[in-house]
Amino acid sequence: MSNDKQLRCALAYRLEPASTVLLAKYDHASQYESHGGAVGDETTLYGGRDKSYADAVAAVISNDPPGGLAEQGTIGGFKVVQSDQHQVVYGADLDGICLGVITGLGYPSRVAIQMLQELYGSFMDKVGGEAAEAAENGLSRKAKIVMADACKKYDDLDNIDKAAALTNKVEGVKTQMQSNIANMLKNTEKAESLAEKSDQLNEQASVFKKKSTDLRKQMAWKNLKMTLLLGGLVIVILIVILAPLIRNARK
Repeated sequence: MSNDKQLRCALAYRLEPASTVLLAKYDHASQYESHGGAVGDETTLYGGRDKSYADAVAAVISNDPPGGLAEQGTIGGFKVVQSDQHQVVYGADLDGICLGVITGLGYPSRVAIQMLQELYGSFMDKVGGEAAEAAENGLSRKAKIVMADACKKYDDLDNIDKAAALTNKVEGVKTQMQSNIANMLKNTEKAESLAEKSDQLNEQASVFKKKSTDLRKQMAWKNLKMTLLLGGLVIVILIVILAPLIRNARK
């Protein structure tokens, strides 16, 4: 694998049915570096030293357009095309605005894609309203600042990787915190459910106690009435038995 990790240039195109129109370009390397192929060789990535790199990339995109495009307002369908010494990474949105970057073979394509995704937002904010009607290379001056800033930022792979690692770490902490919060909410819901069930049990116990007290009073009253009834019956029997005896005794 090549050790060339240089970021060379950024480009923007408008994809049309019959052509690929250059909208803007920024030569971060400040000079055109060919792959060293024969002059006029149209089958190579750059088509020879005498061919403009912007035209060469336009030919690459025309031959193999971005596929599986992203949703509206985003860039996707990324392709990576390599020559002997360089690679072109490019993608487009649903409106046919295509961004690309030329790098050395050692430059990670994932970082190039990340750059294009970030550049797309700033590019569209800056000149997106003019992209549909702009003339050939008509936006290079207006888009130079955002393209230069993106190239400068993503030319330092060490910082990009550190930032990506930090972002991943932050995302990991964020995910863990969200998981912890979700677990806390679940535990809170369980505690609330247990408290509710406890209240229900206490209420049921109170009702049971009240019913038990009422039942005990009812049983005590029934026993009292039975006792009184039996006592009255015994008295009646005694009267029936003793009354004749008392009368006979008096005679």
